[in-house]
Amino acid sequence: MTELSHIDARGRATMVDVGAKDETERRARAEAHVVMAAETLSVIEDQTVPKGDVIAAARLAGIMAAKRTHELIPLCHQLSLTAVTVDIESDRDLPGLRVTTEARLRGRTGVEMEALVAASVAALTVYDMCKAIDRGMEVTAVRLLEKSGGRSGTWRRGDAGAEGDVAGDAAEGGA
Repeated sequence: MTELSHIDARGRATMVDVGAKDETERRARAEAHVVMAAETLSVIEDQTVPKGDVIAAARLAGIMAAKRTHELIPLCHQLSLTAVTVDIESDRDLPGLRVTTEARLRGRTGVEMEALVAASVAALTVYDMCKAIDRGMEVTAVRLLEKSGGRSGTWRRGDAGAEGDVAGDAAEGGA
């Protein structure tokens, strides 16, 4: 297994120094699912949830969360994001909502955590706004879909060798 870059020689957690890395275009996509009763999905689609427009609130919450990832995840760098998108679509097969996010920047470290935090917080916002209607909702499938940029290049979920690929992240300096 590859050595972890967030652990120093004495076994202590440390922030990776990315100062010597080249600046490159970096992009990450993530997703989360909010599984709910079909009736709850209908109420969201009809925009009759008492707390307001669930999709709009969740989209804004996801964008705001991506921008504050460094305040939430202890060893993340503060990044100058150039774009964050949060798309939320109904999926009758779940039933529920699929949240897909993308974070981009030009910098020295990746944006995987920003995309994942955006997806997580958007999904949790849906839960918060609808919990009075459906306490049985589940936030599931929070996962990275794709990342590009940096020394490790492009990684896509489902590509050969991508599942459980630890070496790719370590080659990136773990950041």
